[in-house]
Amino acid sequence: MKIAVCIKQVPDTGELQLDPETNTLIREGVEAVLNPLDEFPLEAALRLREQHGGRVTAMTMGPPQAAAVLEKAIAMGADEGILVSDRRFAGADTWATSLTLARAVHGLGPFDLVLCGKQAIDGDTAQVGPGLAAHLGWPQVTYVTRIERDGAALRVQRLLEHGSASLRVALPAVLTVLKDANEPRLPSLAGRLRALAAPPRLVDARQLGLDDDDIGLAGSPTRVVKISVPKADRGRERLDDVPAKAAARLVAELRRRGLLMPDTRGGDAAPPGA
Repeated sequence: MKIAVCIKQVPDTGELQLDPETNTLIREGVEAVLNPLDEFPLEAALRLREQHGGRVTAMTMGPPQAAAVLEKAIAMGADEGILVSDRRFAGADTWATSLTLARAVHGLGPFDLVLCGKQAIDGDTAQVGPGLAAHLGWPQVTYVTRIERDGAALRVQRLLEHGSASLRVALPAVLTVLKDANEPRLPSLAGRLRALAAPPRLVDARQLGLDDDDIGLAGSPTRVVKISVPKADRGRERLDDVPAKAAARLVAELRRRGLLMPDTRGGDAAPPGA
């Protein structure tokens, strides 16, 4: 089984800065790390390879320094790393990003399976995995917590809001894996040495046959038009009194604000949606 794991280099969340003109993240000069949620699909891929054989390819789209996350992936056990990098990719939204990665998966494969993390901590959109499946035309399953081989297909468990579902998915497919799926291994010394001896393969827009109108800002149908910090203007009042009197004052204040209405049984009830 040939598995591609899409990972991402993200800025340290404590050092996020935005370009005031484009409203995109400034990544130059900011410490970057492997997106923590991408370690779980990588671990899932390594376990599938250990059980059924095959090859694991770690793939990322980003600037040249994103090669660092591929080195970590190889140190953890991936067989190779592919860096999809071109200045023309800068500013891509989730549509343009998933299109670019889909073209890489299609052109550099064939792959039987693509695994992604639930989302990246810098955007929190959770759209690239499903977008990748849409561009490839492959079936997808999101919020996966377990993966098992089932003949020529996979049997996966998917987390739902209440409970879970067991599904059989045909290959090739795209899965987004949750942290509930496993405990990622640490990079080994032998793996680090192998990563130093196996630099990632560099692929640009020309090699993928992508036009300028389809990538980067030009190929992004969405734009961040405004960034603002929510105002925390809520006040608070401390009710220091015996419990009965404090409760009565609280009820009176809730009624005054329209947050409490009389109950048909003679008591008080919160209005719908409160």
